[in-house]
Amino acid sequence: MRALADPTRRAVFERVVGSDEITVVELTRGSGVTQGAISQHLKALKQAGLVTERPEGRNVYYRAQPQGLAPLADWMNHYGAFWRKRFANLRTLLEEIDP
Repeated sequence: MRALADPTRRAVFERVVGSDEITVVELTRGSGVTQGAISQHLKALKQAGLVTERPEGRNVYYRAQPQGLAPLADWMNHYGAFWRKRFANLRTLLEEIDP
């Protein structure tokens, strides 16, 4: 979660997810962020297991690692059960108030 807490890093991750593979140069284009900053964000995403890299010549291609989101999905599922029960209780209450 910490890796995706930063809005710029989240935007970088979303662009990586939206492409098959993408380079730092492509990510920098039109982002308003320096190439160095993009590289730092990619490094954090890689350490979190959210992206992988594939060097080819002078370029490094980045690809999303969907299984890196598994801990976040598990955490959300745990709390999803809590909220489903609360919404069901709310539905019952609303039906009692206005049948």
